[in-house]
Amino acid sequence: MITLDAVSKRYSGQSGTVDALVDVSLQVDRSDIFGIIGFSGAGKSTLIRMVNQLERPDSGRVIVHGADVTAMSRKDLLRTRRNVGMVFQQFNLLETKTVFRNVAMPLILAGRPRAEIERRVDEVLEIVELSDKRRARVTHLSGGQKQRVGIARALATEPDILLCDEATSALDPKTTESILQLLKVINRRMGVTILLITHQMQVIQRICNKVAVMEAGRIVEQGSVLDVFGAPKQAITQEFVRTVINDQVPEPIAQLVRADARNSRVERLRFTGHAVNKPIISSLSRVDGLEPNILGATVEELEGTVISLFLLQLVGDDEAIRRGESLIDEAGIDREVLTF
Repeated sequence: MITLDAVSKRYSGQSGTVDALVDVSLQVDRSDIFGIIGFSGAGKSTLIRMVNQLERPDSGRVIVHGADVTAMSRKDLLRTRRNVGMVFQQFNLLETKTVFRNVAMPLILAGRPRAEIERRVDEVLEIVELSDKRRARVTHLSGGQKQRVGIARALATEPDILLCDEATSALDPKTTESILQLLKVINRRMGVTILLITHQMQVIQRICNKVAVMEAGRIVEQGSVLDVFGAPKQAITQEFVRTVINDQVPEPIAQLVRADARNSRVERLRFTGHAVNKPIISSLSRVDGLEPNILGATVEELEGTVISLFLLQLVGDDEAIRRGESLIDEAGIDREVLTF
């Protein structure tokens, strides 16, 4: 569906050169909701604008529907762009025009017949639940309603790819949730492939099935959301994960552990999927000479899978602790020994 093959992009200015993208490769498959996450300046916007060639690479290829868009004629590129809708952070609407006029604009520019325009606008307004706002002027709408208009406009030409450029970052949390749910509906019911960029881990957590983490123009980790965020390897990925799954030991608890004169070991346990059903704490409590002490726990959902983190103190002699760790390993639960 979408392939970036060793794409690089460098900008030059008075202050020098900036490598916006460095040898970036990724694959977005049909019906994916693929999220690109990174902090400001990571190269996310440049990457997403490569797909519809609002930005052209210095090297590498961008393949959309099996065709290299970097080598297309202007005519072919315009035709391809009709199959790629785009939703912007700041809406980019005609504020003084009606909702109908905004949504109809790409169809008007494409020279579609009036009857077809009327039909299609009504269809997409129903999808985004704004049929009652058809004649309202955009300037009178809330931020969430404006973004729904932006989504409707992007869907007007019946694209099979939707690009979302920080589509929720200007919205409050409640409105963000409603927009994310709408995008999920569009993906599932209409089969539209979605490529989105964001700096919000919650967006990835709520709707994406695949993710790429960007830093300084490079993709440092990518794969399924569960694989990447369930076991983050890079420091930046771990930082994003901690915004929704806090795996750090609070200092008051660390002080208590350091002050405990008993022989013990503190482990961070990660339960994923079916592992959450394994009664490991109950099993540990039956090990002779071992006292399991739960210091903290958190539960979150990623890609429809439950992930639980436990901070567990195993108190006992070295042999008892070893037997307890063997039980954890045999249960297939990831564990990490923590030091204080």
